[in-house]
Amino acid sequence: MPLKKKNLKHFKAKSFIAAVFISCISLKAQPQIVDGVVAVVGNNIVLKTDIDQQFDNLKRQGLASDEGEKCRIFEELLFEKLLLHQAELDSIEVTEEEIDLTIQRRLQVFIQQFGSQQRLEQYYKKSVLELKEEMEPFVRDQMIAQKMLREITSGIEITPSEVRTFYKGFPKDSLPLVDAQVEYAQIIKYPKVSKDAKQEAIKRLKDLKKRVEDGSSFSTMAVLYSEDPGSAKNGGEYKGIKRGQFVKEFEAVAFNLKENEISDPFLTEYGYHIVQLQKRRGEELDLRHILIKPKISPENLQKAESYLDSVREMVIAKKLTFEEAAERFSQDENSKLNGGLSINPQTGETHWQTGALDKDVFYVLDQLEEGRISEPAFFRTPDGKEGYRLLKLIDKSEPHRANLQTDYQLLQNYALQEKQNEANDKWISEKIKKTYVRVNNDYFNCNFKSDWIKQSSQYVE
Repeated sequence: MPLKKKNLKHFKAKSFIAAVFISCISLKAQPQIVDGVVAVVGNNIVLKTDIDQQFDNLKRQGLASDEGEKCRIFEELLFEKLLLHQAELDSIEVTEEEIDLTIQRRLQVFIQQFGSQQRLEQYYKKSVLELKEEMEPFVRDQMIAQKMLREITSGIEITPSEVRTFYKGFPKDSLPLVDAQVEYAQIIKYPKVSKDAKQEAIKRLKDLKKRVEDGSSFSTMAVLYSEDPGSAKNGGEYKGIKRGQFVKEFEAVAFNLKENEISDPFLTEYGYHIVQLQKRRGEELDLRHILIKPKISPENLQKAESYLDSVREMVIAKKLTFEEAAERFSQDENSKLNGGLSINPQTGETHWQTGALDKDVFYVLDQLEEGRISEPAFFRTPDGKEGYRLLKLIDKSEPHRANLQTDYQLLQNYALQEKQNEANDKWISEKIKKTYVRVNNDYFNCNFKSDWIKQSSQYVE
């Protein structure tokens, strides 16, 4: 069917507002609408405060401005509650482990955005543990609803012919603007840690362990000396730790300690640690730890730079390709077997919008021509690890309107989203006829896309 001119945002897949720090309240539905409850869908309710809080959260992030956005939030919440209702009927669930891992990943993203755990906690005036507790019911509902949504759209595919029809039917002046994008590869080298630096880190931890055993506070020692920015200010404390949340070397030690026992120093990819087990509740631990990172000498940093300079010369002399060099020499496990290609974790693709690049990567790539390789460039990871990298600019595109030649994948995604949205709309229309739905639209006076009001008024118990 021919496409009408639409705003690009209408082609977003049905989404759920990621106001992760707003707790969602789930109560059994009552036969009538009570004050503050704006909708009942099956046994799930939508509160006016849910909509207001999510709008305020988006507004703080600069993702919403006018009050009309509340109607979109309202309808998305109605859709989510309908998905939850159907998921309950279909016995669709998620495990506690899946929920915990999702919360951990989201917290790490927010900590990186705020710059540190301390800033995150200061902004929300709550500890990370309190934030986890508030996130849990929301994340659980969101994951169940998303699992139900995948059931609806799992069999939907899009053909090249449908993509071309979608593109031809889309008004050219409404095609999405594609930002400047780059595709790049990298070879990473981390400097070696000297034996003396390792022994110094181990010695410091042994001294700290002895001071605690002699009566000093482990918490105080962590605040003063730990180099873990995520826990040092809290006395090195992590509560409610389950298997799978930390690297395996850390868990191998922590889960074998007795209460109040302090481990000997041990190594993980982050550095050397000592751990004190505070409390064990089955397979859940409360603990404190101190991290000391072995210091990298200027000489070893220089050796890493020289090493990559030699690799670069070999590639330029065509003794081997950049891809072969990445596989042989790079220490980046995520890209070395892929010719060094850097994958955008947000999209799963090799093309990056320039605004999404790390600023140091952007600065180096901005100076390169396509096919060229940079000099070794120093970098520091968010957790403080230092190294050097070679960057190769593979491809660069200027801002432009999406077209089939250069942006087929993007257009394919939009066409697929449109097809999925049509399937979602059909599913909603069918399910709300069979589900208890009551909507109080007096607060917002929304014109919904689906017939929530009509079905609400026609529902007969």
